[in-house]
Amino acid sequence: MRTTLTLDEDVARRLNAEMRRSGKPFRVVVNEFLRAALSNRPHPDKQPPFEVQARDLGALRPGLSLDSIGDLLEAAEGPLHR
Repeated sequence: MRTTLTLDEDVARRLNAEMRRSGKPFRVVVNEFLRAALSNRPHPDKQPPFEVQARDLGALRPGLSLDSIGDLLEAAEGPLHR
């Protein structure tokens, strides 16, 4: 497949250096590096699902209640929390 690819200058310099070092054509160097990068990238299906570990945070401070979010916000952030 032929395509046009715009490279950042630092990437182009590194690819050119690899071409000189290896003696391989640009196309081969680019394909090798892309294959290596893509094969090392974790596939979303292979990653374990993210799980939240619940933990006990202890009792609420005296005077606080989970029944009123507004009161909790005011106690945590002050009266101008809105």
